Amino acid sequence: MRLNWQMWHRGIDPQTIDKILSIAAASESQKAKIFADNKEDNNIRKSEIKWLSDNHYIRDLLWPFVEQANRNAFGFDICSVGDIQYTEYSADNKGHYNWHHDIDWNDDKAFDRKLSVTVQLSDPSEYKGGEFQFNETENPQRELLKIKGTVLVFPSYLSHKVYEVTEGKRKSLVAWFEGPRWK
Repeated sequence: MRLNWQMWHRGIDPQTIDKILSIAAASESQKAKIFADNKEDNNIRKSEIKWLSDNHYIRDLLWPFVEQANRNAFGFDICSVGDIQYTEYSADNKGHYNWHHDIDWNDDKAFDRKLSVTVQLSDPSEYKGGEFQFNETENPQRELLKIKGTVLVFPSYLSHKVYEVTEGKRKSLVAWFEGPRWK
């Protein structure tokens, strides 16, 4: 059976999560946008983000998970991290991200996003709602996905969403590892 994702619950320890949160706290926040025209569309996505793409500590932290998932399940041609993003979905503004995939098929770059990584930075007691779900493949157990420190790696072309947060705030780290354009 084809493996469509790889997951490590409690893959990142609490001290490392605190360091990631500290790095994010020192970065500038902005409203999230979508690929189409690089614009805000609150019907599709509503969250606050911080770009951490230049942070080598986080890149080096995530690379072993991506490398192992790629070796175990995907076999994609990947060579670098594209972007790293800290995201907050707040119940105060009905934070969510409707169905989407992580590849911008209209982009003219020589590299495409191949593997997506999401790291759960919040404890399940800190929020309600905000479940992550795939559209066209089986889903990991919801309870495991919500454990603080859980790491999920999946092909960037898989359609997925984050349901509306109804209480509290859901914090996550997402990154995309790239390789030569899809053929």
